[in-house]
Amino acid sequence: MSKKKILITGGAGFLGSHLCDRFIKEGYHVVAMDNLLTGDIANIEHLMGHKDFEFQHHDVSNYVHVSGDLEYVLHFASPASPIDYLKMPIQTMKVGSLGTLNCLGLAKVKGARMLIASTSEVYGDPLVHPQTEEYWGNVNPVGPRGVYDEAKRFQEALTMAYHTFHGLETRIVRIFNTFGPRMRLDDGRVLPAFISQALRGENLTAFGDGSQTRSFTYVDDLVEGIYRLLKSDYAQPVNIGNPEEITINEFGEEIIRLTGSKSKIVYKDLPKDDPKQRKPDISLAKSILDWKPQFTRSQGLTPTLEYFQKKVLG
Repeated sequence: MSKKKILITGGAGFLGSHLCDRFIKEGYHVVAMDNLLTGDIANIEHLMGHKDFEFQHHDVSNYVHVSGDLEYVLHFASPASPIDYLKMPIQTMKVGSLGTLNCLGLAKVKGARMLIASTSEVYGDPLVHPQTEEYWGNVNPVGPRGVYDEAKRFQEALTMAYHTFHGLETRIVRIFNTFGPRMRLDDGRVLPAFISQALRGENLTAFGDGSQTRSFTYVDDLVEGIYRLLKSDYAQPVNIGNPEEITINEFGEEIIRLTGSKSKIVYKDLPKDDPKQRKPDISLAKSILDWKPQFTRSQGLTPTLEYFQKKVLG
């Protein structure tokens, strides 16, 4: 095969499917691997039959095999929303540990470069704001969110061990809240929840008093940052996110205005260990990758809302 081959685990997920699109566009042969636990085959349906795309329905926590040469491994397989990882805590920890180990082993055998999808959740409920890559985090390892937070922290440590001990080419991206088409309606995260509630004319459910903050990155910006990091020579973790911070209350009002809904914001108890603030320091990404977000939140919300309108309203 003349084209370079890339494995994307979690390839039928929200982020994984967008990465499949990007790497096919860049001229790669893409192998998407997903057990469809939280992924959706509909996300990659448009790629089925493409000569440079293949799909493997498989759980990377068991083993990983790809025949032939392999240029890159992108490990994006994992439940990623609180609803999912609270419902599937063991699978979440297995894909972050055993799944990562299997992918690293494959990359080592093939001489491939590996990039792992870490998360801003490694910072926990941060005591430093905004969060820089040097911050070690404030995570409760035995709290309900610990299964995801610690799986990702272990994933980073294991990846760095392979880099330092085996000399494996590795990259670590710490992803902040990302949105765009192909998000699940029942994702449980604030953006799909607010948009789907507003479109249905339901009240928007905020947790706590709504004063906690989030920073939302449009998916195209994230994919560009991941692509640049993969191609770079930098092995330490890099934040990729949009530093434009907004409170949950402000975001709810924005969604109500955007959808023309008569919904109100109602409040429920804040889940245990839910982060009060989330904002990336992207100085490193700017200097090393020459990357910064190109899409404002409102620019990204337009195609996202169109996608959700088709899903909710038909």
